[in-house]
Amino acid sequence: MTRTDWTRAEIAALFDLPFDELMYQAQTVHRTHHAPSEVQLCTLLSIKTGGCPEDCGYCSQSASSDSGLKAAKLMQVDAVLADAAAAKAAGSQRFCMGAAWRNPKPRDMPAIVAMVEGVRAMGMETCMTLGMLEPEQAQQLAAAGLDYYNHNIDTSPENYGNVITTRTFQDRLDTLENVRQAGINVCCGGIVGMGETRADRVGFVHALATLPRHPESVPVNALVPVKGTPLGDMLADTPMARIDEIEFVRTVAVARITMPMSMVRLSAGRESMSEATQALCFMAGANSIFTGDKLLTTGNAGDSADAALFAKLGLTPMESAEPMRVAAE
Repeated sequence: MTRTDWTRAEIAALFDLPFDELMYQAQTVHRTHHAPSEVQLCTLLSIKTGGCPEDCGYCSQSASSDSGLKAAKLMQVDAVLADAAAAKAAGSQRFCMGAAWRNPKPRDMPAIVAMVEGVRAMGMETCMTLGMLEPEQAQQLAAAGLDYYNHNIDTSPENYGNVITTRTFQDRLDTLENVRQAGINVCCGGIVGMGETRADRVGFVHALATLPRHPESVPVNALVPVKGTPLGDMLADTPMARIDEIEFVRTVAVARITMPMSMVRLSAGRESMSEATQALCFMAGANSIFTGDKLLTTGNAGDSADAALFAKLGLTPMESAEPMRVAAE
């Protein structure tokens, strides 16, 4: 039975294990529940870029940042579907669409629904991240066939206010509950390397691992510092605050152990990681990546680099499969 009663002390003890013992435990859990050499390939597209009213300290798309990013309107449905078709041709199994909104407006929903329906018709898994959702919006997305909704908690409850002030940690949890109630799979993780402490990383994993049902997908991002954002500028001045690579691998391993059935996605920041670090992440239980040259607004490793790394490590792309639909609660 999957545990949802982890204590912070238990999670802290996992982080404190000798590295080889932690990796052994993570790999053992991973092999029990997942094919050890298969990795899911996902593609992420920004369908509405910039101008977001939220003040997330890491995000170049915030209207309060000085990153130089220009705001753009919601993409046309046909353009999104063309990008999805290209992603499928390149081997992606899941197509994720992100909009820089606090929450979608009623006028946006018909186009959003058409995007979901169009991507699903191609045989790909669908994921959306649109900010906060009201219950009726979650129901609309469920009716369209949305497979996953991404809404990250970002960091520990205690550190959350240092990262964002325009919505609360509870706002995040409320959207996750609306998604669950609609019967949509949950994609929820966060970002490490934002100057947080080990205790914050413990609290971050604890918040996810003690949800009533674990997220089906858990993205673990390493902060990509962007000039003109509060955290990007802070870490440029104090680079020692950034997370080291072994600690990042530890975070992936602890996520794998505490959430054994979840897909753990090695997400943002991978383009600056060495091949050795990425290999350790896969050994620690990461079994999903974003592929392609770009995430929402930041660079990514690219398809050719990923293919070369997979060949070197003996990894294979996970075969596309119809995702399990969760029952509405």
